[in-house]
Amino acid sequence: MHKKNLVPRWVRIVIGLLAIANLIFGISGYFNAQPLFQNSLAGVDLAGLGAKYAGFEFAARNLAIGLALLIVATVGVPETIAIMTIVRALIELQSIVIAFATGNFTTGVVVAIVVFCVEAFVIKTMFGIVARRDAAPQS
Repeated sequence: MHKKNLVPRWVRIVIGLLAIANLIFGISGYFNAQPLFQNSLAGVDLAGLGAKYAGFEFAARNLAIGLALLIVATVGVPETIAIMTIVRALIELQSIVIAFATGNFTTGVVVAIVVFCVEAFVIKTMFGIVARRDAAPQS
């Protein structure tokens, strides 16, 4: 039986690009902890061990998310794409909320809002695909 590819190519490309961004951001986190503190550097000693270890944790998280996104983009299962995109969208939402709560509205926040909107559209698309697939008569 031939399995129909349910995931549109544009979704795979978008998720692949997000995966690459996470991988690059994760790798860079091992060399520079500053992106971890994008909302405020007040009182943070970037040369201290605490900031360095937090940067390593942040980098590891981004690498893991990037690798998972790359896998789900390659495999193309709508449910896993939706789940991993939800994880990434929640991280973007956290950055947006923190920025608004602290009054630190920068271009990074605008990027986070745009990426969040793209992720929300991907999630909606994946839920729609799953709903149509599950509603189709089984043969």
